[in-house]
Amino acid sequence: MSIAVVFDISEKLEDFLTNEPSTKALVIDYYLNFIIYYTNLFSALLIFIAVLFFTAKLAARTEIIAILTSGVSFNRLLVPYFIAATILASLSWYANNYLVPQANKTRLQFEETYVNGFSSYKIKNIHKQITPEEIIYMESYNNLKDIGYKFAWEKWKDGKLKFKMMSDFIRWDSIGNQWQIERYTTRQINGLDEEIIHGARIDTTITNMFPSDFERSYTQVSTMQTPALKKFIEEQRQIGSDEVTYYELELYQRSSMPFATYILTLIGVAVASRKIRGGTGIHIALGLGVSVLYILAMKVTTVYATNAGLNPFIAVWIPNACFALISIYIYKKAPK
Repeated sequence: MSIAVVFDISEKLEDFLTNEPSTKALVIDYYLNFIIYYTNLFSALLIFIAVLFFTAKLAARTEIIAILTSGVSFNRLLVPYFIAATILASLSWYANNYLVPQANKTRLQFEETYVNGFSSYKIKNIHKQITPEEIIYMESYNNLKDIGYKFAWEKWKDGKLKFKMMSDFIRWDSIGNQWQIERYTTRQINGLDEEIIHGARIDTTITNMFPSDFERSYTQVSTMQTPALKKFIEEQRQIGSDEVTYYELELYQRSSMPFATYILTLIGVAVASRKIRGGTGIHIALGLGVSVLYILAMKVTTVYATNAGLNPFIAVWIPNACFALISIYIYKKAPK
């Protein structure tokens, strides 16, 4: 983490010198939360390397052989490892679901203020029920300009469409706190009678619809604690958001990553407990290879979830399931 901080400082030094954040903001608001975020992100990998290093040292000094020949079983040897893994996995689970989102909120606010500035993004294909009888649609929404394109607004009563407005775009007027609807067409429906009106512009207040409703970025969900994230996902699912898969991946990874601690601990002990030529270095190299494969598997299944329709829950847990089978196989071979 110290090395990561040094690299981050060198990368952002020009921004820090230009924007001049206070020492408190830099050290407490940014780098303290930076360390919390990345320590937790790489916790499974760090634990894995620690297990490999420690166990390989025991094996190199023939201590594991002495333990096993004294009558202690290999299963009994694993007990303290898994006690420690349980403690660390529990801490990681709590951090993923509650501590890190709060740390991310402060860290990302600092980056937005002193490093990145305000970022622009577009949300596409918005379907939102703003009241029990009103529904709005937008083809896309630009947060930087507060403009929605290809806008439609419907009012229903007793299951029948009573009013519909369509326009090329809709813009938020921050001074008047209302929406400006440009190049619009309205249909007022009363039974078989229908009145159609065309207009260039109209200012109106739409109930329960504000620019803040369309704030979205992939980093936003990382600042939500799990209860809030679940509620947010449900809201996005109801309005037909295309980004629900990304949010669900974030939610499920918060549980799958801590569970990986058990798998990597078992692999680490089983691999490093054997005394081999080359000593600790070979074990560390092997461990890094396993870590790279695990991360690659996570990336591949994530891509399948976002682009090929794979269920996000399955996508997140497939790497754990595969490596769990590998760890069990290695564990069966280790005592021999």
